[in-house]
Amino acid sequence: MLTNILVIIPVLDEVETIAGVIQGLQKQGLTNICVVDNGSRDRTAETAAQAGAKVISAPKQGYGQACWNGLQTPEAAQAEWILFCDGDGSDDLSQLPELLALQAKYDFILGNRRGTAQGRSQLTPVQNFGNWLATWLIRLGWGYRYEDLGPLRLIRTAAINRLEMRDRGFGWTVEMQAKAAGAHLKICEIPVNYLPRQGGKSKIAGTIKGSVKAGQVILTTLAQLYWQKLSRSFLQSSDPRFSQFFSQFFSQFFSQFFSQFFSQKSRTRTIRSLHSTPVQRGLRWLSLLLLVMGSVWAMPHGDFLHDPQAVPLFWQAMGLMNIGFVLAWGLQKVPGGWFWLGAIAPRLILLAMHPGDDIWRYLWEGYIQNHGFNPYLTVPSAPELIPLRTDAFNLDGWSQINHPDHAAIYPPVALLGFRLLASLSPSVLLFKLSFTLADLGICKLLSRRFGYAATLLYAWNPLVIYSFAGGGHYDSWFLLPLVMAWLGWEGAIASSAAKPSDSNKTHRQQAWKLWKSAFWVGMSIATKWMSLPVLAFLVWQKRRWRWSVGLILASLMPLGLAMLPFCQAKSCSAVIPLGSEFVTTGASSALLNPLIQRGWASGWASGWASNWLSWVLPEWLHNNWMYALPLGAILLWNIARSERTHTSVGQFTERYFVALMLLSPIIHAWYFTWLVPFAVASRHWGTRLVSLSAFVYFALPHQLAVGLSDWTLSSVQRFWLWGPFLLGLAISAGKRARQA
Repeated sequence: MLTNILVIIPVLDEVETIAGVIQGLQKQGLTNICVVDNGSRDRTAETAAQAGAKVISAPKQGYGQACWNGLQTPEAAQAEWILFCDGDGSDDLSQLPELLALQAKYDFILGNRRGTAQGRSQLTPVQNFGNWLATWLIRLGWGYRYEDLGPLRLIRTAAINRLEMRDRGFGWTVEMQAKAAGAHLKICEIPVNYLPRQGGKSKIAGTIKGSVKAGQVILTTLAQLYWQKLSRSFLQSSDPRFSQFFSQFFSQFFSQFFSQFFSQKSRTRTIRSLHSTPVQRGLRWLSLLLLVMGSVWAMPHGDFLHDPQAVPLFWQAMGLMNIGFVLAWGLQKVPGGWFWLGAIAPRLILLAMHPGDDIWRYLWEGYIQNHGFNPYLTVPSAPELIPLRTDAFNLDGWSQINHPDHAAIYPPVALLGFRLLASLSPSVLLFKLSFTLADLGICKLLSRRFGYAATLLYAWNPLVIYSFAGGGHYDSWFLLPLVMAWLGWEGAIASSAAKPSDSNKTHRQQAWKLWKSAFWVGMSIATKWMSLPVLAFLVWQKRRWRWSVGLILASLMPLGLAMLPFCQAKSCSAVIPLGSEFVTTGASSALLNPLIQRGWASGWASGWASNWLSWVLPEWLHNNWMYALPLGAILLWNIARSERTHTSVGQFTERYFVALMLLSPIIHAWYFTWLVPFAVASRHWGTRLVSLSAFVYFALPHQLAVGLSDWTLSSVQRFWLWGPFLLGLAISAGKRARQA
């Protein structure tokens, strides 16, 4: 008999299966069995006792709570090993001898359901994704590569006591595995089968709500554990009492934050306290002060590529601004004067900041147009342009142009805008001022529709403030007409629904408003190609041929007219950069692309898979364009179901940009600003959190500044860039599930 092993089985309404599970364990020689009844409403406890197990009660529900109660029994204190398994009959107990045979070599032995074809077939897509995400995050944070978060696990009693388990819910398993890796236990995973449920109902995988909740708990648990790990590492040389206080404080902060967020009563109490007048006044002052102080601090530190000290100091400044931004989330009402002071003052300060290197490209392409050169056909390094480098254009500016061997990829309206500004003066300040004015125009539109307090998410957002006023990126030019189209279209639809009429005049007025919105979408497309799917959504909304033709013509007008100056010999193909090497092969801080490339290089997609891909897909899809396939499928799915789900233009555009961020192989920090206007309406948590984490991106130019040539984020850096975004997606998905 294996009396030195205690089996702990958490159960909740498993009357149909628990007796069979106990008998299966007894057949393997395991008789020291503790069934923890976690509030069953059937006869699970009585059935388990009749089958020969010791039964204890854990009325406070939670998977971790049940496991922890089992560990508090005298039997657990006397046992050398603890075996955890489920009571639903899904664990293949016939494979237990394989686990038990490894006791002499390891401290922690887990069953890997993903290691067998039968096991993989029983896992739902949600379970597979959750396993991949959680194990990937553990690998990033603790350096150990798990394959599964399966329930069948054997661990030394001394080892689990060392881990000091804290989670009392779905996060128990992931906490155990993360802490085991951090404690450097001897760990082993062996392939095991995973059987269909023999009875009962899944509390996690069987429902969308349960899956979302489990995902939230797992991500929250990992975030809390990693913060504890960082704080211990950071303070290991500090006074032990201070280190303990620091760790406990932030651990409690994370726990209380998420419990308050997911608890309606706690959230209501917190909101009421924040809405008191003195607190609101203090938040306004403090938020604005931190935004201004941070912008003053950041202003001298913009030369990321050449100054090794720039990015660390910039991060400190942005950290200060981010604190002010987060505090502003608690503001219930904001007077107009305060709103505009907080929107304008930091932007004015950052106008004096050294810009990103994109702006030199803007200046150059506008400048050479005024000298008769077509930037789509003439690369900056072309010999015929050498005289212009020493002309009125600043020579130092030319040396900072990125990708000098590549022709222009910006749409024609953007290039014409560059040309207009360069004709006035090839000035960095002038270009940045134009981008900032468009940015403030977005603030105006959003505040007029959603109010000042809601629009703080955009207007006081440090990422937005830096991207346009500080970094000098032109993306506000395409966002402004896109926001105009969005608000105009939804306003026209709303007014038509509020005042239905059959008069021709009313129909003409609505048609004019919708066509005007389509025109603004066209302006956005002709400024940056990313808005093109929004046009498809608008056309789908008005599918009658007259409407469709009118919308398409109105939207294509800006692009068609702007292309004319750049067409050569009756061909305009150079205007659309489908063959640009930068577009087809470029990569920067993406989420999925490095994982796919690493997997391809390691061999999982080699051999027959590579041959099949080459046979099925045309050659032009063997690069960045292959990501257009899943993106297109997502867009078509959202468009097709838009009427049934009553999807608005803003909702579709936000979902499209989220999918684009996740799939695109080329991501720069300022790309996340595309999401922010739409988050003003949706209050999307992914956008909120990535607005804070996107600054991790600037580790890339910092690496060049310190002499490294690698334009690649490390796994840890990528985790801190993308982790908050994924966490925010889970939070927003959970809110939608609760509201459904």
